[in-house]
Amino acid sequence: MRVWAAVVVMAVLVWGVGEAQRRGGGRRGGRRGNRLRGLPRVTNEASTAYYDHKDAAKITWWSHFETEYILGRKIVFMCTATGDPVPHITWYKNGIELYAHSFLQLHEYDEDPKSIKSKMEIDPATQMDAGYYECQANNKYAVDSKGFMADYSLEFE
Repeated sequence: MRVWAAVVVMAVLVWGVGEAQRRGGGRRGGRRGNRLRGLPRVTNEASTAYYDHKDAAKITWWSHFETEYILGRKIVFMCTATGDPVPHITWYKNGIELYAHSFLQLHEYDEDPKSIKSKMEIDPATQMDAGYYECQANNKYAVDSKGFMADYSLEFE
């Protein structure tokens, strides 16, 4: 019985130390252990073939990075993507997926068999529409995204 208890205690201690290190509470302590160190480099032919696939989703045209809109007017963002199969385009605001409703319309147009254009319209624009918008295109080979910052201005006559 003592041997079994010792094995359980050792397993809990080993698991606890490993878990603490994964969460940043190890020897480095605190948040320093959680810093991103950059993306790994592609080092072999199989990885290169996967990440640089010729049919991967790729955004080829998008709206300006920074947009200033006038309150009460329409905001329009555009995004065009290519790939095979044709990518699916999803819109986000501040990291949250957007869905069409009475003040936000989403339109998609097939440009050609491997390309799609998406347009997002907000009408009328309010102060609540300021934020970081993102267009994300994905298919079975890759995900590509582009972001835009939108802020409002007041128009005086």
